[in-house]
Amino acid sequence: MEKQNSSKKELIKKNDFIDLEFTGYSEGKVFDSNIEKDLKELSKDAKPQKSVIIVGQKMVVPGLDKALEGKEIGKEYQIELSYEEGFGARKRELVRTIPLKVFTKQKINPYPGATLMLDNHLAKIITISGARVVTDFNNPLSGKDISYKFKAKRKITSTKEKAESFFTNFMRFVPNLEEKDGRIILKGPKILEQVIETFKVKFKELVGAELGFKEEEIKEIPSDKKQDKTD
Repeated sequence: MEKQNSSKKELIKKNDFIDLEFTGYSEGKVFDSNIEKDLKELSKDAKPQKSVIIVGQKMVVPGLDKALEGKEIGKEYQIELSYEEGFGARKRELVRTIPLKVFTKQKINPYPGATLMLDNHLAKIITISGARVVTDFNNPLSGKDISYKFKAKRKITSTKEKAESFFTNFMRFVPNLEEKDGRIILKGPKILEQVIETFKVKFKELVGAELGFKEEEIKEIPSDKKQDKTD
């Protein structure tokens, strides 16, 4: 009689919160990672950042997002993705001709090959002809096939950690919060209450807890302490 395996594999499902470890490759070179030894290929001073994502919520490229479902926690995988599954196709309309004065007003000195932030978008300078600058706003990886190695280190089950991850991903910051009686209470100025109305349905769906609010005034730093900070 065949012996049954008593250890049950923990598989990833849609809307699971997972601590994701990954490295992305394009043309054999690392373009992104949160694994220290791989990140060093980009910059020796780069520090890996913890990445908790919600599966199926478009927090990574579509192909990787889809590939996560059904995978085993703690096991490393590798996948190859076409550009359609990665950063998409290049779009001609994102290559624009911009007057040189737009750059000079912002004290930017453009030159061919330069990559810079322009109006909060990453852009690459293609050519400069007189007072015209041909600028490419396509993602540098659009139109390119890519690959990933990845591993879900763990599945997040703590309601508070899920809440923190939710706000990190959807708001890019974590408000002051506490878990109380199965609810997550946001604490802060009155304006923060608007966050509850914006996110409460999505929050309940993904985190599985009600979102509440407790008004708290922001404590001002005493004038003598402010002086200490400037010394």
